[in-house]
Amino acid sequence: MKYVFGPVPSRRLGRSLGISPIPPKTCNYSCIYCQLGRTSVLTNERKMFFPVQNIVKEVKKALEKEHVIDYITIVGDGEPTLYLGLGELIEEIKAFTNIPVAVITNGALLYDQEVRKELLLSDVVLPTLDAVEERMFRIINRPHKDLKLELIIEGMRKFREEFSNQIWMEVMLVKDKNDSKETTLAIKEILDELKVDKTFINVPIRPPAESWVKIPTNEVLAEAQRNLNAESIAHFENLLIESVDRDASPEEQILSITKRHPLREDQIMTLFPNLNEEEIKKMLEGMSKKGLIKIEKYMNRRFWTAKEEKKK
Repeated sequence: MKYVFGPVPSRRLGRSLGISPIPPKTCNYSCIYCQLGRTSVLTNERKMFFPVQNIVKEVKKALEKEHVIDYITIVGDGEPTLYLGLGELIEEIKAFTNIPVAVITNGALLYDQEVRKELLLSDVVLPTLDAVEERMFRIINRPHKDLKLELIIEGMRKFREEFSNQIWMEVMLVKDKNDSKETTLAIKEILDELKVDKTFINVPIRPPAESWVKIPTNEVLAEAQRNLNAESIAHFENLLIESVDRDASPEEQILSITKRHPLREDQIMTLFPNLNEEEIKKMLEGMSKKGLIKIEKYMNRRFWTAKEEKKK
């Protein structure tokens, strides 16, 4: 499928059927910790990237299979609120299923009244807030030039006033950037103002966009968790292993996963019980030589990730 994947196990959302309504790496942020690498298309302009009905058809097809699904999650390999058909898409989904709809967003466009209006149709919105000071915001999230943190936070305040369903905030912590006691307490002040229903702490567990990005120590994470009154999802890997087409070849399965997130080599070894370690390594080397995937080292582990397709 082009737009739909899963269901995928998620710490926050249980069994989640994912929808990506935007082209890969299209975002209004280019976060230093992003597992997709640096943003290819940095834009703040909303577009109808794909016809709504094309996405809806795939969702219906996925729901025909006998899967347990807790949420239908609009997420994307970038920022899903850039999709101009977001409201229509949520409305269409709501018309044929009672499964709750979640939207994972960086929250940057919540200053836009139309975006807020479209998101009112969802059951859970999961924005991100990694900084409450402009300088650090620009260091960590590297936003589009038109975005200002003050405007974004004000948009979050307005959305909270208008939205009666659940808001679950995520804070991504990066060592020596936003993990100090002062910073986490400052973020907590804003979260209290926003009256978020839940707060989650995350860390970059896969190779980030910038190789110098590191995970805070366990002691610092524990303090941040207390300061933010948050649940940690720092050590939960939301893998796409279960979402691949088992009728596809091993190469196609690996490519399907690595296009969405880097995959540890030891995880790949468990994917194919009918192949031995030597056969899998040979397959990976062959895919690498073809320019399909590349290896990255992070936290003393080997990860395989899809190579970015060259634009024609």
